[in-house]
Amino acid sequence: MFELTALNFTALLAFGVFIGLLGSALGVGGGIFMVPFLVLALGLPIHQAVAASLAAIVATSSAVAAVNVERGLANIRLGITLEVTTAVGSIAGALVAHKLPGGLLQLLFALMLFPVSVLMFLKGRKAAVHAALPAGGSKTAFDSAFFDPAAGAHTPYAVKNMAPASVVSFFAGSLSGLLGIGGGIVQVPVMNLLCGVPMKAAAATSNFIIGVSAAASAYVYFRKGLVPLELTAVIVAGVLGGSFLGIYVLYKVKSEKLQLVFSALTLVVAVKMLMRSF
Repeated sequence: MFELTALNFTALLAFGVFIGLLGSALGVGGGIFMVPFLVLALGLPIHQAVAASLAAIVATSSAVAAVNVERGLANIRLGITLEVTTAVGSIAGALVAHKLPGGLLQLLFALMLFPVSVLMFLKGRKAAVHAALPAGGSKTAFDSAFFDPAAGAHTPYAVKNMAPASVVSFFAGSLSGLLGIGGGIVQVPVMNLLCGVPMKAAAATSNFIIGVSAAASAYVYFRKGLVPLELTAVIVAGVLGGSFLGIYVLYKVKSEKLQLVFSALTLVVAVKMLMRSF
């Protein structure tokens, strides 16, 4: 049984700040680090860790989505369209997760992190070497533009491949409900690589999407009594503070640098979770 002491209160609060910063800057929600931390460092059962992670992801999305929408960085049409299948997949994943053993969930989580680590590394290297290409092709209702302070210019882009992206969004939502990762770790690469959305706009739009999917599956966990309320409240407090720092990072720092660090951390977590699952 988890007991909230002064030491782990401080650790949870600080980790929440880190998760909020990373999650809002990259649009991933931070669940890929939060779940392993709660399981490995605090010994929390994985189903409770997933539930707490989902609640924190809702807080991250709520804190930053409105700001990104106001500044024109989040693509509202794209986000609303993709979040429909994402939310449905999230509920399905939460319902399935309750019937699976904790060890199997940890194994699935670890195996999922390895390709994510490689993908983020390759994307970060590619973005560091190649400049963004101008949008082209047929115009759609999802096309948009945003001002990038780091580049000092407006960045227009065209959105493509919406049908396959919607299908993959269901899978992203399923991962969110099943593993508590928020789905952003799938949504961001989908929008960036498949739909042609620039990294910063993809991260901002992902933050807009993942709150809905996380809330849908978090409700399922809450109804089953799996949300550790005290622990979750501390994490959410830290996440809210870190999320506003993450907005600054998203606007001012080049995304590829964060992606490379993110890739290395993901690999370490994957190895530890894989070892613990056996």
